[in-house]
Parts: sequence; structure tokens; C-alpha cells
Amino acid sequence: MKILFTKSLDKEKVSEKLGTDFSVDFVEVIHTEILKTKTFGLKNNSLIFTSVNGVKAFFKNGFEPNENFTEPKNYNKIYVVGSQTKKELRKHNFGAFKLCKNASELSQFIVENSVNEKFLHFCGNIAIDILDKRLPLQNISYKKLPVYKTELLYPKIDEKYQAIVFFSPSGVRSFAKFNSLDGVKIFSIGKTTTSELEKLTDNKIITSSKNTLADLLNLILKATSTGSV
Repeated sequence: MKILFTKSLDKEKVSEKLGTDFSVDFVEVIHTEILKTKTFGLKNNSLIFTSVNGVKAFFKNGFEPNENFTEPKNYNKIYVVGSQTKKELRKHNFGAFKLCKNASELSQFIVENSVNEKFLHFCGNIAIDILDKRLPLQNISYKKLPVYKTELLYPKIDEKYQAIVFFSPSGVRSFAKFNSLDGVKIFSIGKTTTSELEKLTDNKIITSSKNTLADLLNLILKATSTGSV
């Protein structure tokens, strides 16, 4: 199977995992750039990160959370979406108070458990709007702070592929502008990416529920071996 990943990955590792029955290619569909952001005090705010780039930009700009429980007025709870986001946070020696699979799950958790907290969401300029649509309606203090910029590259792909793999809603929009999704098998990492795809195609979309590359590759192998795609 000839398969296109809409993100640059380690070709050797991906090929090793999928095996010789797959021919893999990669294309960048988005470009991200960290925005210079003046630091300010984070005291008594809970922090939200929904992407690896959000974490990278947060620390690159010089912000630093306070995880000292003995200082309740300055303590920052950290909420994250996705295991890769959590891993990036751990690289900077900080942990997550709550890990969710997607923004919908996070918003539900906050509404049910954390209505009295004040939230700062460090994100990209075109971040998903689930949180800022839902949380203020519940009278929850929420502010979105763009710390990186996402540019859609809109590549035009002339080569034909049997399957395409998507990693983000913005990546879907970028790819779909000049490329058809008809007649191809579609794999997606996470529900938010799948929701974007569903706006553009009636094709069956096979979604990784764990939001990890490892799970996605296992899903591709399983789906193709069982003939479900």
C-alpha cells in the first residue's frame, strides 16, 4: 500500500513498523512559528496546553509554572490534551494535573470539576475553539493566549496514494484545499482531526483513539490486515 503522511516523520522508523507491504511518503502541510510573548505572572491561574507547540512556545518565551503546593496563591495546575503534549511538558520537568484525549473531554472535565479556577490557554493562532465556546458559557474564567502561529502551506500533490494520514484539523484544511479525498483510505489521529475530515468527505475515517503515532501505526496495520479499509 502506498501511503502519505501529512507530517514529516522518521521514515526509517515508520517503514520498520509498517513493514515491506507499505511504501511511505511524507509532506509538510503546515508551518509553525513561535510568537514572541512578553511574560507575566501566572499566580493562581490554571494552565491549559492542547499541543506540543504550545508547550514549546510557552517555555521558549520564558514562562515557568509554579508547582509548589505550599504556595496555594501562586500554584498553577496544568491541564493537557494528548500524551505527546504531556511528554513535552515532562522534558521541562513539569507534570500534568489532568491529561485528556481531546479538547471536548477536557472541557467536560473542567465543567464538572474545576468551575472556580481561572484558566490560561497557551495555544496557536488558529487553535480549536471548543474551550472558548463552552467554558465562558458556564461562567468559567478562560483566556486564550496565542504563543505560536500556524501557517497553512496548501501543497498540491500530483502523485496518487491509496491512503492518507492526518494529524491535525489545520493539516486537514491545508491538504484539502488543492487535493481530493475521494477514493482514498483515510487515517486520523484524534477526534478533533476526524471532525474536520467529516466536514469534507463521506469516506470512512479510521481514528486513533489514543492520539499517539504508535497507536496510529498499529491501527493502520490492523485495519489493512483485516481488510476493514
